Amino acid sequence: MDKKEEKLQQAQMLLKAFGLPKQQYNNRSAWVFLALANIKPGDDWSRAQAPLLPTVDIMQFIREHYGQDYKPNSRETIRRQTLHQFEQARMVDRNRDDPSRATNSKDNNYSLNQPIIEVLREFPDGQWMAKIEEYKADLQNLQELYRRTLDMQKIPVKLPNGQEIKLSPGKHNQLHADIVHEFCPRFIGEGGIVLYIGDTASSRNEGGKLMVLETGALEALGVPPMSHDKLPDVVVYDKKREWLFLIEAVTSHGPVSPKRWIELEEALESCKVGRVYVTAFPDTAEFRKNAADVAWETEVWIADNPDHMIHFNGDRFLGPHDNAKGK
Repeated sequence: MDKKEEKLQQAQMLLKAFGLPKQQYNNRSAWVFLALANIKPGDDWSRAQAPLLPTVDIMQFIREHYGQDYKPNSRETIRRQTLHQFEQARMVDRNRDDPSRATNSKDNNYSLNQPIIEVLREFPDGQWMAKIEEYKADLQNLQELYRRTLDMQKIPVKLPNGQEIKLSPGKHNQLHADIVHEFCPRFIGEGGIVLYIGDTASSRNEGGKLMVLETGALEALGVPPMSHDKLPDVVVYDKKREWLFLIEAVTSHGPVSPKRWIELEEALESCKVGRVYVTAFPDTAEFRKNAADVAWETEVWIADNPDHMIHFNGDRFLGPHDNAKGK
């Protein structure tokens, strides 16, 4: 048996001993485990380490040292079907260097935690099985501690009706919170009702997590059922003025552009109330990068200068427009 095959089988033995289900000690997961431990074919397990590795670096390690060339589109498979399970089992820490980093950040990284490293350094001739039993006995405490750590990093949002929700950490969700806490009180007032807000990191990358979706209220306003991908990031109804605020938060994706405006107007053709389109930016620098793409007859709000609006129109200030689409 060559050294590559030997290391693969040893990694699978360890993953099985840790109590992972069968699909998590297949070849792919074993190679990922070896990469996370920085164990090359000729290395002793006593040399196990815990570098901070993005998924692309894990794939590069496997390619370079174990000859398995995973294609770029395999990155999500590795993340969803191996790393996510390692994280749930508390074998792996995500973003140990910055737990507040957004789930969808390009800088996300993974690393083995210390109890796992202690097991590996005892393998195969030391007290590795005893270390695994210690890990299993303490697993519930490790999971609870990790859950509390993640909860501490989440962004609290208090809606106008008093309901409190928590969004995943990240610049985009922080802008969602600023819209609710800063924009709504200034420009909508006490009558504002949040009808939609999503946890951006989860909804775009984890299969969909809607924090607020008042389907009945939206349909009562004539907003047809549509997926969260079609709605802007935050939707708020001003009951007093009968205006529906459709707010796009921009930190990486674009503003309410002419194309986006036409798409929304067509989708909301049956809406019974006035529509106000707003693009929210975290700061002036982000606004400058996107200013040329902002559609006329929409509004711009910048979170670091919250008392002011920029009106991309000529006939009025904040309010819905009644003109036909495209004019």
